Order: sequence, then C-alpha cells, then structure tokens
Amino acid sequence: MTTILTEQPVPTGSWLLDTTHSSVAFAVRHGGVSLFRGGFTEVDASLVDGELRGFASVASITVQEEDLQGHLLSPEFFDADRHPRVSFASTEIRRDGDAIVVDGELEIRGVRRPVTLTGTVAGPVTTSGGQKLGIHLETVVDRTSFGITWNMELPDGGLVLDNEVTLTADLELAKA
Repeated sequence: MTTILTEQPVPTGSWLLDTTHSSVAFAVRHGGVSLFRGGFTEVDASLVDGELRGFASVASITVQEEDLQGHLLSPEFFDADRHPRVSFASTEIRRDGDAIVVDGELEIRGVRRPVTLTGTVAGPVTTSGGQKLGIHLETVVDRTSFGITWNMELPDGGLVLDNEVTLTADLELAKA
C-alpha cells in the first residue's frame, strides 16, 4: 500500500481580514542610500477557498513626510483621483517547503501585471475570538511597469528613486 501525503497550501473556507492587526506597506531606495517607507491604512482582504484577494485605498497612503503625501496621490505617482485602489487577486497558492508562494495579478494605476509573492503562513490557531490565520507576503516590482515613472536626477548622477519597490503584506485573517 502506498500513502501519498499532500500539504494543503492554506486552510479552506472563508477568512476575513482583521484590519486592526494587518498592514500593507512599500519600501523604495531613495537617493541611492536609504529605504523610504510608506503604507496604506485602509486595506481589506479575504481568503476564500484558496483564493486571496485584497485592496488598499490609495487615499489612505501614509508616509513620514506629510507634504509628500499629496505628491504621491498626484498623477505623477498613484493618480488617486483616477485610480483609487491598488488591488491583488491570486491565481495560485502553493507551498514551497516552509514557505508559501502566491501567484496573481497586481493592479496599480489601472495597469495589471502578474506577480509572485513569497512568504509564510502561521496557524490557523484558535483564540477566544475564533480561528485566526496569519499570512506574511512580499514581492519586488518595477514601479515603472505600472506607469509610476516620476524621477529626478541627483547632482552627482544617479536618480532620486529606484525603480524596484518592495511590497509587503502582513495579514491576520479570522475564519468567517
């Protein structure tokens, strides 16, 4: 008799985002020397029978420099008036050892591109509030492929912003 073991990539059923304990963020190299970080405070996501979907409201972007927030919402960056959401929908979720690999489509500024996110899954665990599941994911995208092309040359050469941006999502989901 042969026994075949299969590892389920993520639990089945419906899981809804706990917005208090979740975050979506980005980081981009600035001036060739440091990472500039920001995030979104208004996010939503769900995991329903192996399909992960989520969005972030562009208007909820947060950065340490308040004056920069308006520039990021402008047509030179996210163009929030015409494209109010950044969204993601998975096409496949699989395990790779202890890691999770999520293929899907990311949409920024109305442009959809295939992306692969990697990360980890924690749980599910049973808490006083029911079953919880944690998912950490990240990927690197070329911002120019989504139409975010603003840049400025530095006095000694090079550019103010790298094109590569690291996106991270830390999601806590509750069983529906």
